[in-house]
Amino acid sequence: MDKIPLFSIITVCYNAADTIAATLDSVKSQTFCDYEYIVQDGGSDDGTVDLIKNADIECLHLVSGRDKGIYDAMNRGLGRARGEYVIFLNAGDSFHGIDALVRVAEAVERNNRPGIVYGQTMLVDINRYYVGPRHLTAPSSLKLENFSDGMVVCHQAFVVLRRITSFYNTDFRFSADYDWCIQCLQHSRNNVYIGDEPLIEYLNEGTTTRNRFRSLRERWQIMSTYFGLWMTVWKHVTFVVRAVKRKSL
Repeated sequence: MDKIPLFSIITVCYNAADTIAATLDSVKSQTFCDYEYIVQDGGSDDGTVDLIKNADIECLHLVSGRDKGIYDAMNRGLGRARGEYVIFLNAGDSFHGIDALVRVAEAVERNNRPGIVYGQTMLVDINRYYVGPRHLTAPSSLKLENFSDGMVVCHQAFVVLRRITSFYNTDFRFSADYDWCIQCLQHSRNNVYIGDEPLIEYLNEGTTTRNRFRSLRERWQIMSTYFGLWMTVWKHVTFVVRAVKRKSL
């Protein structure tokens, strides 16, 4: 039987020829190689599949075919994963530095296989230039309650022990990743922060950003479910204050 890899890196994509090269390059350049790379493509017709096939990544597994959206594609990728930990790295996103997986692997070994390993995220543009930090900074100590403040850890910088994961709730079209992270936190016995150096470079402007109002409406529903209506109301008051302060800087 094949050795189970430490990481399953999962990329979902559709017609991502303009953005996926950076993602493929960042995976291929990692100095830590105990991983499988699963690319779940939605049936691209713009050359994306050829780029993936020509990436020359030894442990790459590609499936291309129609799906029912990004979270259905993530579920399909998750269903195929064999690694002890899963990392979702969307097309256009990348690891920060060639030693990113080394840092995560060391945290896994030092902390007796924690439920979640997480880090910081930096925003980049299509040319990979630094745009700025996320408006939310990952805390150095992570608890479930932290997510009542929103998506405090970027989904891509949220590395989860596969056996505590569940499938994404596809009833949510734009915020199922927020719901998924909360569910993972409910089942994690230990959450380990790998330090202030960014783990992930996140391509600014994604599906959620382009559909911000619908995403926020879904997040209201998710927050109300896990944290209660009154807490959700109060937190949204603080979100407004936070947004005003951010714009005034």
